[in-house]
Amino acid sequence: MSFRACVLTVSTKGARGERVDESGEKITEALARLPADVVGRAVVSDEVEDIQRQLREWLRVTDPDLIVLTGGTGLGPRDVTPQALEPLLDYLVPGIAEAMRAAGLRKTPHAMLSRSLAGVVGRTLVLALPGSPRGVADSLEAVIEALPHGLRTLRNQVSDSPAAHRPS
Repeated sequence: MSFRACVLTVSTKGARGERVDESGEKITEALARLPADVVGRAVVSDEVEDIQRQLREWLRVTDPDLIVLTGGTGLGPRDVTPQALEPLLDYLVPGIAEAMRAAGLRKTPHAMLSRSLAGVVGRTLVLALPGSPRGVADSLEAVIEALPHGLRTLRNQVSDSPAAHRPS
């Protein structure tokens, strides 16, 4: 089964064409492992309205299983991705964000400053990752194996107990 995914890069410089979208490319490459078909990919500026507009459009038009954002999760005044996402989420999935930060902390103490988050809108899992290609790679590596089960669960396509936990 292939999942439907969208990748959103939050970068004002990227939206103006002043920066190559390396992090969005890393996400796209990693999602092939799920496997996932990327049915939407965009770059928007660091503005709450721009982020929300793109997410709402994808949710309405493409009905993705997964949306992965990169950028805007730091402490700077222009880092507004969490503020844009939280009002749209039905609920948070804190274990995913915790796993991503823990993976980053094994490589740099700065990972604790990340405001990466994960949550659900309807039947779509939404992940907000750091903006750096390294942060993206570390974050996805930490959670990629759990994503297929989570995505199938959101679509009500799993039994009550995963095969890995069934008694032999």
